[in-house]
Amino acid sequence: MSYIAAEARQELLDEVAKAIDELAVALAALGDAYDQLDERSADTLEEELFRPVQSAYGRAKRTHTEFAARHALPPRSFASAPSGAASHGVKGFLEVAVEAVEESDSLLGELQDSMAPVEVGDPELRAGLAEVRQTLAAVTPRAAHFVSRFGR
Repeated sequence: MSYIAAEARQELLDEVAKAIDELAVALAALGDAYDQLDERSADTLEEELFRPVQSAYGRAKRTHTEFAARHALPPRSFASAPSGAASHGVKGFLEVAVEAVEESDSLLGELQDSMAPVEVGDPELRAGLAEVRQTLAAVTPRAAHFVSRFGR
């Protein structure tokens, strides 16, 4: 493999890692919001927001790891994001989560638009990125709906 191809694959992996880090931030914020809710609201948050983000996070990590392995690139471990201050409140945590999800989706969208996954990637990478973005697509509207019902 040429140096250029290896470098391009590493850059692609680094961009996917940035998106994964954003999803870790979203998961931490959703976890913090969950801790401040009553049981019924917490269950709704878990079902409508946490599970899809967790699923996207897991799929993105798997996509990253498998791509690295297929191309003999060094694997990366991903740390959980730190918890936020309780003073943010549920709405504040949800805002942080939505911003992180949107940033992750934006990073992956730019990556897909760049054609880098086609040029240096492979079908499994492209499918993984598409699946992550599809899973994330419903999170922002669901969060807005959750906030609109919050406190009722």
